[in-house]
Amino acid sequence: MLHKFLWSLPLVAVGLSSPAHAALPEPVKAMIDAAIANGKKEEVASIIKFAKLSNPDEIDELDAIQSAYNAKQTQLAAEEKRAKMEAPFFENWTGEGELGGFRNTGNSSTVGLSGGIRLLKDAVKWRLKFRARADYQRSNGVTNREQYAAAIEPEYKINDRLFTYGLAQFDRDAFQGFSARYTVSGGIGYSVLKEKHINLDLKAGPAWRLTEFSDGGSDSSLAGLIGLDLGWTIAKNLKLSQGAGATLASDASSLTSANVIFSSGNNTLTTTTALDAKINGKLSARFSYAVEHETNPPDGREKTDTLSRATLVYDF
Repeated sequence: MLHKFLWSLPLVAVGLSSPAHAALPEPVKAMIDAAIANGKKEEVASIIKFAKLSNPDEIDELDAIQSAYNAKQTQLAAEEKRAKMEAPFFENWTGEGELGGFRNTGNSSTVGLSGGIRLLKDAVKWRLKFRARADYQRSNGVTNREQYAAAIEPEYKINDRLFTYGLAQFDRDAFQGFSARYTVSGGIGYSVLKEKHINLDLKAGPAWRLTEFSDGGSDSSLAGLIGLDLGWTIAKNLKLSQGAGATLASDASSLTSANVIFSSGNNTLTTTTALDAKINGKLSARFSYAVEHETNPPDGREKTDTLSRATLVYDF
């Protein structure tokens, strides 16, 4: 009997010196699962970090959860990259359609329409943007606004931030004094800010512009282009953008871009500031203010033209 008691003493000592292994508490597991389901790496890493501090005996299990999550994210990124590389040209496009209008009767009769479309294909090494817009207004039987614009802009990604761009653009605005204006440009761009909720791209390059005036005659000139794309998701359902192009790649994507084209004869600034308020998953209300400034417009034309819009936007 005595020898059995003496034999059990080492086992008791081991049990007293080594605390029992406790499972990861359910509330901690639930928080980690919720962060993983939300899809934000920063939240997952932060919650696991604090879970280690409050559960030092479960560091190995928490490290295993983090490693499995990282491996899954790497796999998903590789699959997304492969899908972009293998997708046919007419697949994996994103875009939005924009439409607004008004009608006024009584002492005056006014009708106005504003519409636009923006498309983006974002591949591994390149992006392709397309945008088109039309604004029309008629008051008391007289057309007093008729603007059309369309542009296509390919980009080649040199690295994560540096890219080259090309631009072919057409504009028509008889009330600014030209029946057609063609712009071709190419140059280099850089993503100054590239975060989930804010992005800022700058670009610059030479340009060539041909203008056909409403009263006859035309003018062509070499020029330079400086552009800016800014998008900022202020809150979950509120987004601010600055400019007149189309970049729809992320939550902070810009809807527009500010462009300055400068030449010896005439400099042109076009910019739009837009505020989007989401109504539901794909539908948003947009309030925007556009400015077009010509330093040397045709005789009898104002240098600055502005336009305020209230439109509905549908993402697809």
